[in-house]
Amino acid sequence: MALIRLFALSVTTSLLVWLISYLGQPALSLPPAEDIPEEILRTEIITEGRSPIDGKLLSAAEYAELQVRLQVVPPPKLDPKIRESVFLLRIRQNLRLLFPFLNF
Repeated sequence: MALIRLFALSVTTSLLVWLISYLGQPALSLPPAEDIPEEILRTEIITEGRSPIDGKLLSAAEYAELQVRLQVVPPPKLDPKIRESVFLLRIRQNLRLLFPFLNF
């Protein structure tokens, strides 16, 4: 008798799990229907963009000009004393790698 109840319970549970999974949403991994496919977006010509600095709308020419200006890095303006201190600290670090037994 207990074996029949166990069998009936397992069959009922299996059918219930199968029905729930079958009747669920058909495809959760698909994008929404109103979403534009990436292949179409790649062929689209971009005529405006946003500034990475302040988020303003820019035309394509202004955006390209801004990208060129952002790629040019101005030379760093450091105080010569700070530059010399950093240079000496780097030398000291490399000497410590070569001579770890020296304490300086």
